[in-house]
Amino acid sequence: MATTPEIFEQSFLVEKKHLDEQNHVNNVQYVQWVQDVARAHWEVRATKEQNDKFFWIVVKHEISYKQQAFLGDKILLQTYVGETSHVKSTRHVIIKNADSGKVLVEAKTTWALMDQEKKKPAKISEELKKVFQQ
Repeated sequence: MATTPEIFEQSFLVEKKHLDEQNHVNNVQYVQWVQDVARAHWEVRATKEQNDKFFWIVVKHEISYKQQAFLGDKILLQTYVGETSHVKSTRHVIIKNADSGKVLVEAKTTWALMDQEKKKPAKISEELKKVFQQ
């Protein structure tokens, strides 16, 4: 049975703290946003019990920078979970200028599910896979 991933979104305005010395959003800031939106998606969709039992760590980031963003730009973050294996899942993040719709950044990150108590990788169950599906 085919499943459809849920697309989770957040938006906000670029602030001065997000900028680098060229006065556009710092590349490191985009990495932070990729991590922040992933965490927010998990925290919103997972149950309290799942949040208490598990956490996620980044194994790999792949980021393509397409356009620049500047002070006052409205940013739209969109994320969804794609492929999932035994203990890892691939998350896709698209960062856009909310007004123009232009893609600023595309990211693909690999995350590993960790057991909170054992601090070791945990198997991603069918129940956990459903957390990120519509």
